Amino acid sequence: MAQPHAPAPNTEGMIQVPASEHGGGFPPFESSTFVAQTLWLALSFGLLYYLMSKIALPQIAGILHDRQARLSGDLDQAARAKSEADGARDTYERALKDAQDKAKGIAQTTREQLAAEAETRRKSLEADLSTKLAEAEGQIRSRTATAMGSVREVATDAATAIVERLTGQAPERAAVEAAYDRTRPQTAH
Repeated sequence: MAQPHAPAPNTEGMIQVPASEHGGGFPPFESSTFVAQTLWLALSFGLLYYLMSKIALPQIAGILHDRQARLSGDLDQAARAKSEADGARDTYERALKDAQDKAKGIAQTTREQLAAEAETRRKSLEADLSTKLAEAEGQIRSRTATAMGSVREVATDAATAIVERLTGQAPERAAVEAAYDRTRPQTAH
């Protein structure tokens, strides 16, 4: 079996390639096929341009437009949400400040009421104590006077009993009282 395109050996040892396989040069630059290639290039470019301008580019433009509209809508929605959040924050801060002011007012009022009640209670206790102190001082004076009145009698009785024991005779009560009255100003110093 012989191969149809096998190169035949050269007499000088070189291989000869038939001219039909590799003609004169690079095919796109061959002048015999240049017009046909240019025509096919123009047709391919025109068809590609038509397809791009009528099908692909409008679809891409629609996608870009939809994307831009969606981005714009999302940005508008984000701006509205931010303004709502800012408004809510401002409302919260006002409510918090109002509550703090109200709490301070309540605390101040309560403090003043408690101070007034404490002052009233203190004055009432002082008045009660002053009354009780005056009563106690009156009782002390009364008891002191009673005791001092009793001292004379007790001293007279004691002196009479001592003299009677020492001497065996009871002295007269009037003489003992007179002696007590004479010694009393000396002990009062």
